[in-house]
Amino acid sequence: MKKIFITGLLLYLFSITGTMAQNVKRQTDKHIVHQQERMVHKQWDRKKFTPTSGFLGLNYQYWLTWAWHPNYPKTDHRPLSGTGPQTLRMGMVMAMQQTDEAYKKHADTIRNVAVTEALNYSGMVTDADPLWLLYYRREFGNLIDDTDTDPLAGLSPDVGDYLRNKGLLEWYNEERAELKERLEATRTTTLDRGSRIMVYHRLLAEHRKLLSAWEAKKNYANKFLLLSKSRDRLQSENPDLPEFATDRSDVQIAEDILKRTK
Repeated sequence: MKKIFITGLLLYLFSITGTMAQNVKRQTDKHIVHQQERMVHKQWDRKKFTPTSGFLGLNYQYWLTWAWHPNYPKTDHRPLSGTGPQTLRMGMVMAMQQTDEAYKKHADTIRNVAVTEALNYSGMVTDADPLWLLYYRREFGNLIDDTDTDPLAGLSPDVGDYLRNKGLLEWYNEERAELKERLEATRTTTLDRGSRIMVYHRLLAEHRKLLSAWEAKKNYANKFLLLSKSRDRLQSENPDLPEFATDRSDVQIAEDILKRTK
C-alpha cells in the first residue's frame, strides 16, 4: 500500500512539473535587442539607446546604465562600420591579396625571363634553333654527318696517290676534323645565342675556304700530272730535247736554249 502511494505521488509531481514547463513565457529585453541589432547589422541610432533619460533626465535606469559610459552612444562601435575592426580587417585582407597577386605576377615574370635566358644560353636546344635548321645545318653539310665521305671520290688513282703521297690528303682531313670539333663545341657549350650564331658564321666561312682550297689542290694536282705525262711523252719521242735542271738560273737556261738553236 505504501509503495502504491509513493508511486502515485511521483506521477503527480512529474505531471505538475511538465505543466509548469509548458507555461514558461519567453522574456525579451528590448534594450539588449537594440544593442544586438546595433552591433550586428543595423544603423548606429542614438535614439535607440534605451533606457532613455526620460522627462527632465529623471529616469534612474538611464543613469544606472549610461552614466558610467557617457561617450559610448556617440562612438560607432559596430565591427562592420566604416572604421570598424572587421571592415579594416577585410580591407587589409583584400590589400594583402592584391599584394600577393602582384608578387605572383612578378615571380612569374622572373620565371619566364629565367626560362627564356636558359633556353638562350643552353647548348641542349641548339638542334631546335630555327636559324640552324633552316640554314646552317644545310650549309655545313657532311661536316656534321656521322658518315664521312671519301675526299678522293671522283678522282683518278694517280691524282689520289699524288695527294696522298704529298701529304695534302692528311692536311685536309686534319683541317676538316678541327672544324668539326670546333663546331660541336660551339653547339654544346653554354653560350649566348647571338655569339653562337656569330661563331657559326665564322666557321662556315672557314669551311667554305677549306673546300675551295681542297678543290684547287685537286685541280692543280690533276694539271700537274697531265703536264708531267706530256713532258715524259715528249722526251720519249724526242730524246734530243734539253732537260733543264731545277738548280740552274733563268739566264743559264736561256743560254742553253740559244746554243741549241744555232
